[in-house]
Amino acid sequence: MTYLKIKGVSLHYRIQGEGTPLIFIHPPVLSSANFSYQFKELSKHFTVIIFDIRGHGKSQPSPQPLTYSLIVEDMKEIMDHLNIEKAFVCGYSTGGSIALEFLLTAPERALGAILVGGISEVNSRWLKNQISLGATLASSGALSTLAYAISWSNSDTMATFRELLKDAKKADTKNVEEYYRYSLTYNCTNQLSTISFPILLVYGAADKHFHSYGKLIHKHITNSEFVFISNVKHQIPTKAHDELNRLITKFVRY
Repeated sequence: MTYLKIKGVSLHYRIQGEGTPLIFIHPPVLSSANFSYQFKELSKHFTVIIFDIRGHGKSQPSPQPLTYSLIVEDMKEIMDHLNIEKAFVCGYSTGGSIALEFLLTAPERALGAILVGGISEVNSRWLKNQISLGATLASSGALSTLAYAISWSNSDTMATFRELLKDAKKADTKNVEEYYRYSLTYNCTNQLSTISFPILLVYGAADKHFHSYGKLIHKHITNSEFVFISNVKHQIPTKAHDELNRLITKFVRY
């Protein structure tokens, strides 16, 4: 296992492959283990970097409040350490918001982005309730229950479930709550039109609660491609990994 200490906090990351760099960003509670299929398959064609956000998986908790800007700074530190000047960033769910924040605040380090079920703001009652519930469960001592539920919903096999749960149970309660609460209030929609990088938007055809978010981003970013994957809801990296990897490969190579 590889670690990088950033301002006293040890972050876990993995790198594999050669070629165009891709950095993956996970949502709350989960860890970089959620991208195991991408790490294994896409590293045959690209340089793939996965990392655990502070207070998640094998990374140490953050004494500073966990914000998107802090996570972006950590990503830049990892890139500097690996001598990577620019990369595509791929964010899953709320990790997609961090990918957008990266494009907006560190454009000099970006090549483009892939958003998998990504959002630029939280504007529906359903999603507000889902994120608020996650924050409440984390703060009320029910993180183990949350870890089990999220790991199970993102698993395609029992082996995947065990791998995801092992890391999810290590998550820091304070950092998980901070990640959820920051996601709840984050809004970069009015800045999207300034993004000129190529963007791939990937959503599950059965993930209807998120379709409006994809359409909103697609509307504001001219250089974006909007794709649905059939027969899948939100958990695309694990449950539709073959099609996602195919789409990413085609997008990055183009």
